[in-house]
Formats: sequence, C-alpha cells, structure tokens
Amino acid sequence: MRIATWNVNSVGARLPRLLSWLESSGPDVVCLQELKCSAEAFPAEEVRALGYEALVNGDGRWNGVAVLSRVGLDDTVLGLPGGPAFDGGEESRAAGATCGGVRVWSVYVPNGREVGHPHYAYKLEWLEALRLTAEREAPGDLPFAILGDYNIAPSDDDVYDRAAFEGSTHVTEPERAALAALRDTGLTDVVPRPLKYDQPFTYWDYRQLCFPKNRGMRIDLVYGNGAFSAAVKDSYVDREERKGKGASDHAPVVVDLDI
Repeated sequence: MRIATWNVNSVGARLPRLLSWLESSGPDVVCLQELKCSAEAFPAEEVRALGYEALVNGDGRWNGVAVLSRVGLDDTVLGLPGGPAFDGGEESRAAGATCGGVRVWSVYVPNGREVGHPHYAYKLEWLEALRLTAEREAPGDLPFAILGDYNIAPSDDDVYDRAAFEGSTHVTEPERAALAALRDTGLTDVVPRPLKYDQPFTYWDYRQLCFPKNRGMRIDLVYGNGAFSAAVKDSYVDREERKGKGASDHAPVVVDLDI
C-alpha cells in the first residue's frame, strides 16, 4: 500500500499537477492540505475518474484538508475531536478515515503566525487536542498514522539554517515539546532521515530562490504507531513535484507499506 501526504497550496491552482501525480505515482491513499476551497467546490469528479473517493473538510478559506482513497473510506470524521475554535469558529484542519485497514488522519496544523500572537496559543491548544486523539486511536494492532503539514520542524537539522528562524514560529521549544508529546502516545516519525536526497526538506518558500538554493524546512511529517511503522518498506520526499511551473511550495511525502 502506498500512502502519501501533500500540502497542495490550493487544489484549484494545482489540479492538473495533482491529477498527473496521482496517475504517475499511483498512491492508494493521499492526505491533502491547504485546499483553499469549500467541500462543495472540491474536484471530486476529477479524482473519482482516477478511482479515488474523497473525504473533504473545507470551508472555502485558506485551510481545508482531504483524504483521497482507492481502497475505501470508513469510520470518517470531519474536524479534530475536541479541537479549539479560533476567531469564533472551527477551522477546517483535520479529517480522519480508515482506508483499506489503515487509520489515517490528514492534518493541517495551525501556522501560529508569530510568537505571542493568539494564533500561536491556538496552535498549541490544537496540538494538545491532536495528542488526545492519538492517545485514543494509536494503541492497538490497527495501523494508524497522522500525516500532514505540521508547521513545525522537529529539530534544528530540519531547517536549512537555524539562525534564520530565530524568534519565529515553527522552531520554538513549546511547539517542539507539543510534537514530542504527540510522539509519546506511541508514534514514530517514519521519514526521519533522507532515503533518496541529502536533505529531506518538504517545504521551500517561493521567494529568494529558496528551492534552487535548497533553503527549506521539513514540516510535512508522517507519524505512525507501531503497527504502521513496522510495515514501512520505503519512504521519500518527491522533490521532483516541487519543480517547474505551477508547483506547490511543498513536495509530497510518500510512504510504502507492506500491508
């Protein structure tokens, strides 16, 4: 089974590339983030033509997540159970489903904006709700994984230059502590080191030639429980999909399982 996660940075703008990538890479399950469309506007017919059902959580703003599956969508959940509200409403940042005997969550963790901003506090509250979800669902023999854009670099090795991020979000100790608490529920980072490239970054800003200069961050992660991690046979960042015209600023992360 091939499972992937990809922040597409607008599914409308990226649709031709998404459809082409689905055909060429052949994932069985894909977790998408930053759809920037409502559930009603999601291109469900286009992905269905390639054999994928779609579970979509989107409100038409800058968030939105989806789970695409060609091996079934069962026990679906839209939204993060117990998740906090921000600015009076719940943002579309999580969707869960069981696909072919594997439980997956597609998550788009809040950015946090800047340290001290209300969105930063919201980010930490949201991560605690995610931890509680993992605490309930990760134990047991069912392969379980949380995939998505975590908006946190787990360590200094996951950014091109730690000094460039001094004082900003994504690298602060409270964020990394929340990520460590999530792992403590029994989850493992299943793409912890480069398997095909020297630097396993997943995000590069569009500005200042960040991608050609490899000034990136590893913030798109796959955290799996014991049953999921034991089944991993290969994992990689598909850097090729970050290249060329009309690319997202994130690359897909792909995990192959022996299930």
